[in-house]
Amino acid sequence: MAEETKRHKVVILGSGPAGLTAAIYASRAQLDPIVIDGPQPGGQLTITTDVENYPGFAKGIMGPELMVEFREQALRFGTEIINTWIDKVDLSNRPFKLYGKESADSDEITSVIEADSLIISTGASAKWLGIPGEAPVPEGLGGNGVSACATCDGFFFRGRPIVVVGGGDTAMEEALFLTKFASKVTVVHRRDDFRASKIMADRVKAHEKIDILWNTEVKEIVGAKESGVTGVKLNNTVTGETSELATEGVFIAIGHKPNTDLFKGVLDMDETGYLITEGKTMATNVPGVFACGDAQDSYYRQAITAAGTGCMAAIDAERFLAEHGDH
Repeated sequence: MAEETKRHKVVILGSGPAGLTAAIYASRAQLDPIVIDGPQPGGQLTITTDVENYPGFAKGIMGPELMVEFREQALRFGTEIINTWIDKVDLSNRPFKLYGKESADSDEITSVIEADSLIISTGASAKWLGIPGEAPVPEGLGGNGVSACATCDGFFFRGRPIVVVGGGDTAMEEALFLTKFASKVTVVHRRDDFRASKIMADRVKAHEKIDILWNTEVKEIVGAKESGVTGVKLNNTVTGETSELATEGVFIAIGHKPNTDLFKGVLDMDETGYLITEGKTMATNVPGVFACGDAQDSYYRQAITAAGTGCMAAIDAERFLAEHGDH
């Protein structure tokens, strides 16, 4: 198949809250943006159930429904959305070039997308254990008692026992936050000491609502679609003893990985892979390339903050294009 080349003023990689907010602002600024869906159209909210902390929805809204609203709003103002797999990028000169394939498994480049400015909103993916019961519904209990975001979902577990898996600062933060809601929090860690900073570890160890299971791994999450999570199957890494612990929620807190491998060696990023932006802007080290959402935010990781940075990236791109005579 012959390569097809199209040039756009603004290309947005990713269609979660950051990418679609950037699209709304860019399209209303008459920049005719194109959004490239990526492997998970709509981002992490599409595997979330109730969203109660996004402003404007007093009674809450389902994650997939919220992303449909984002998408329809972007389309309303003329955003073009396509689904292609970006295999490689060339950011050495403007227009930037993005090489697309029909799927991740395909070897053939089918399109070349040229961009006068590029907004990267590829998000981040929670790291998972890869155990039975962990996958998103309907295959597993993800979004139905299994979560990777205490800030997003902790409220739903008021007065209920919760398990937190992990031993780093992320796990400590999640466990401490969840004590506001849970009847009890059990931290399960596969080693005999936490990797977290001493101050965070000490807070967890001293908290009256937190129990710790050392040298223990979660091997399976137990439950049903109707009842949600009812327990976890455990294995002691020292003795090999197996057991089951009753719980109504499992929070996997072993970290996140930003989806930025495509830009390694080209864009500045931290040791984890989060893209680094300059000052108060969403600008990267390559002029005309901007980053927003969870691809550059390792701290807040909320839908509302992702949307805010998407707005900022679009405004930055508009100003950049105006300064360079492209708008």
